[in-house]
Amino acid sequence: MTCARRVFRCFRCVERAADRITGAAGPWFVCLAISLLAIGILSFFIVIQPTLPFPWLTTPFCVLIALNMVGHYYHVCIVPPGFVGDTGSPVRGGGFLWVAPPPRGGSRLNIVHARISRCRKCHDTRPERAHHCRICNRCVLKFDHHCPVTSRCTGINQCVGLYNERHFVLFMAYLVFATSTFTIFGFPHVLIAFELRFAAWTHPFPPFLFITTYILSLVLSLAVAVMLAWHMWGVARGETAVEAQDHEVYAKWAKERGETFINSYDLGTRRNLTLFFNVGEGGYPLYTLFLPLRLKPYTNGYAWAHREGLNRHRGVREGEELTDGDDDEEYGGDTGGDDRNR
Repeated sequence: MTCARRVFRCFRCVERAADRITGAAGPWFVCLAISLLAIGILSFFIVIQPTLPFPWLTTPFCVLIALNMVGHYYHVCIVPPGFVGDTGSPVRGGGFLWVAPPPRGGSRLNIVHARISRCRKCHDTRPERAHHCRICNRCVLKFDHHCPVTSRCTGINQCVGLYNERHFVLFMAYLVFATSTFTIFGFPHVLIAFELRFAAWTHPFPPFLFITTYILSLVLSLAVAVMLAWHMWGVARGETAVEAQDHEVYAKWAKERGETFINSYDLGTRRNLTLFFNVGEGGYPLYTLFLPLRLKPYTNGYAWAHREGLNRHRGVREGEELTDGDDDEEYGGDTGGDDRNR
């Protein structure tokens, strides 16, 4: 066991060194992502868009997709995730395409004030669903993960949390749609660029750069689609990336006792989706999903909607909740650490 502890501590040291490196490289990832987005958008509108049918119909639609992709990327990079201890909301007082919060009077929800605990890493008091990020060294409201590299494809250089998670998911959705469209309608132009089709390359965009952009779009359309599906699965289940792993442990413990674990944040797929995007009854209009608007979540992170009749998870007993444990001291303690970055 002593040897196992030492091996575990060595891996932890390597992991933390990698965290510092990726954290320092975050701004470079953002610059790379902006450059790739700009090249992709330019190549689409220079090469592909003029050949699309019905230009009066397709052009406004293509512009809207590009604006949503760029706008949500801007928001997910600029809007703070919501750090515990910060005064006020990161989405307040105007800002780029900011929309005031709607009244929630017509929404029937079982809103419960969050239980408060103290973080073992930074020693701040924090509400439930907040977790410690070891790269930012702060607790984040509804922490999902820290992303120097989003889905290992595009950089945002900060945490994904309560106030920017909506933009993160919508950015991935519009990125998948844009790259898939590029891949499908750009294929004939790739054949021309490779001189496999008898036609001259008449575009001012270099063919080699277009081919490179096409290959990157193909890879992104597949890779980000998988990540988007995984995140949407979590949203539909009412859980974050951290909570998904914690809930697996809770379910195992409950099963060993002959009980059934129930996630109290899971209000059903439809309700989970409307609350996450804050649309529908008591929220913003549905059309806000198709505009790059900066919107507030339905909560400030200190009160959460629970299933009717439940104020906490069922199947988890008092004191069993996984917290920021002293995972450097005990082998295997990382399964109880909320400072995990994915």
